[in-house]
Amino acid sequence: MSQSLPPLHRIFLRPQFAIYYRRLRRFTWTTTGVPDYGVLFLLAGELHYETEEHAGQLPVHESLLFEPGKGISAGGSNVESLLITFSPALIIDYASRARLVSGGSAPTFTNTAIGPDRRLSQLLMDLADELANEEAGKEIIVAALTEQVAVHLLRRHSKMRRSDELELSRVGLIDRRIRRAVEFMQTHLEQDLPLKDIAAASYLSPYHFARLFKKLTGTSPHAYLASLRAARARALLAETDLSVNEISSRVGYASASHFSKAFNQATGLTPRAFRAALVSR
Repeated sequence: MSQSLPPLHRIFLRPQFAIYYRRLRRFTWTTTGVPDYGVLFLLAGELHYETEEHAGQLPVHESLLFEPGKGISAGGSNVESLLITFSPALIIDYASRARLVSGGSAPTFTNTAIGPDRRLSQLLMDLADELANEEAGKEIIVAALTEQVAVHLLRRHSKMRRSDELELSRVGLIDRRIRRAVEFMQTHLEQDLPLKDIAAASYLSPYHFARLFKKLTGTSPHAYLASLRAARARALLAETDLSVNEISSRVGYASASHFSKAFNQATGLTPRAFRAALVSR
């Protein structure tokens, strides 16, 4: 990607998946607190990444995979990238329909950096082309390509792990011991939520709840809460004409400025810039 290319954002948002096409001179990204599965694909530029196990540089036309509870951070310069996030419910549905998963099992990716994959690269480049250009039938093509990406990842880059503790709730794939707390967060996003109130939903002390939550999700309760608030805000920006002030109130922020700062940290964009970047709103 040439350094002369201006920054560009294209966002395609649906309830079960989201796609972010970006061209940025400086790129930073992290999965901390993200309750989704997904893939980050490098179209051009230089990108370094770090996981709990190792660090490295991602070659052009290769991908990083992530899943709930696994932390990855990445950064680079003159980066053109495509990021797709899938809700756990969608991944479980595809895995079930493909007969890859049974009761009590959940998909997990076999590797974070997966190396060359010609089929996956072609699907992701086709998706990037659709988002970067204006063509009739864009929504149909994007949805079809996204489904193919998800199934390909499950076929070629996943395995099933069995856990009697994991279950699928309306907020995703979570551990039964913290299910009530996560659903409590989801139901009360507009309220100030002290740790003691969140922990009480799981019938645990704040200390033991925070330790268990971090162990199971890879992040703190309030970082997870922030990710839920960002997800709700993204949906409201995409699906309604509510003002930024009204949305900030609905997702639990006392002021629009505080909300804008948190939203920018989560997405790399201000709420208004995010809304302007939406495709087929």
